[in-house]
Amino acid sequence: MPIINSIISMFSSKRLTQIEYFKTNPVQVQRDTLDELLRTAATTEYGQKYDFASILTAEQYRERLPIIHYEELAPYSERLMNGEQNLLWPEPITWFAKSSGTTAAKSKFIPVSKTSLEECHFRGGKDVIAIFNNLYPDAQAFNGKTLALGGSSEISKTNNNCRYGDLSAILISNTPFWANMMKTPDQSIMLMGDWEEKIEKICETTIKEDVRSLAGVPSWFLTLINRILERTGKDNLHEVWPNLELFIHGGINFTPYREQYKRLLPDPKMKYLETYNASEGFFGLQDDPSDPSMLLMLDYGVYYEFVPMSELGKSRPKALLLEEVETGVNYAIVISTNGGLWRYMIGDTVQFTSTRPYKFKITGRTKLFINAFGEELIIDNAIAALNRACEQTGATVLHFTAAPVFMNENKKGAHEWIIEFGTPPSDPETFADMLDKELQHANSDYEAKRLLSLQRLILHVARPNLFIDWLKEKGKLGGQNKIPQLWNDRTHIEELLKM
Repeated sequence: MPIINSIISMFSSKRLTQIEYFKTNPVQVQRDTLDELLRTAATTEYGQKYDFASILTAEQYRERLPIIHYEELAPYSERLMNGEQNLLWPEPITWFAKSSGTTAAKSKFIPVSKTSLEECHFRGGKDVIAIFNNLYPDAQAFNGKTLALGGSSEISKTNNNCRYGDLSAILISNTPFWANMMKTPDQSIMLMGDWEEKIEKICETTIKEDVRSLAGVPSWFLTLINRILERTGKDNLHEVWPNLELFIHGGINFTPYREQYKRLLPDPKMKYLETYNASEGFFGLQDDPSDPSMLLMLDYGVYYEFVPMSELGKSRPKALLLEEVETGVNYAIVISTNGGLWRYMIGDTVQFTSTRPYKFKITGRTKLFINAFGEELIIDNAIAALNRACEQTGATVLHFTAAPVFMNENKKGAHEWIIEFGTPPSDPETFADMLDKELQHANSDYEAKRLLSLQRLILHVARPNLFIDWLKEKGKLGGQNKIPQLWNDRTHIEELLKM
């Protein structure tokens, strides 16, 4: 075992025991988390409004506090950004994670406390290292540099005591100096605001580094990887960094990109671990390379509830406690955190694959779906169908979006897709046929509506860089900004069709 791996093992053995404890005692750990959150925040404005001190059970908490969205959180964030304190959490809140979720114009500013940074986000990063080291004790991934590709927004000051930026920028700005010594490029490049300039600087400064691991969003990393190969004239990334063996990824579903990464990173020693780290907290990580599901991290100061999709849209949706969830059901996540979020619906949907321990996969977002005809197509269905169509045709996909074509008196409705291919199919119409059939296979509601109210999907093959140009036009190029892959109206697709 390499010396650095031995050191990691020594420092992480206690933590691995703690992880095993919450895996076998999930309900108790979550109850303890809720009790600690309520006790800590009892004297805040929010805590006094809902009398946290008198809440004794999870059921009381669920009944007393409403589920909120960003619209209800925004007034508190604005007051905090203007200097008020002790509103949601007793610690001074000076950092805010700027998030747009999809490409909506309105930005969200999520309060980030010192405790949530240390006990949630950074603990998650440490646990990734501990678990990987435990899985692969002879790996050499930590003997060199980690190339972390973060958001392309600069840290901005709104007043003397308040700063905001992408979550990745906040994490970079608060990372201890010793941890930064293991990363590349340096902070000045990682925090650059101009995405295209940042890509060029990263290429210039990291090509000759001993990069052994990557960390970031798969779609944006493809942009960087292709630019590095273009500059070096190499065929794959192992020819640039021969010791590269780990990609820690998150932010989007990896399935559509897997085949491209196999081609760009062909060495069999290459390993992948998925994480679920959002602006609101670090929620899960992959602890078994043979299982694509992620372990729900239960002791990060985050208390979880889950709303069945059938409850969405109701004025008072019922949220389930952890012990009430079932496998194979789609839920919207509701969280209460040590950053001062209280029964906050973050917009992501998950499906549990196991309850012993609690493991899950991300299935989409509460807004990323198409249900114009009762078909209830979620992103998980769409990606599964897209992946199978690619397997049958040898195609690969870089970016895509889909939206409904609404019925009129003379014509059935349809789903309209724009796909930018990495490797295009030989016949796009054959691909469209296959994709349509696979959507029916993945979603019985879509299959039923195809017999009644829907015609075969419409496919447009996008020109190169269409989606990148669209994001650039919106000022949202790079980092944590994501393309809305499914949308229930035609707002985004009409803009893309014009381009």
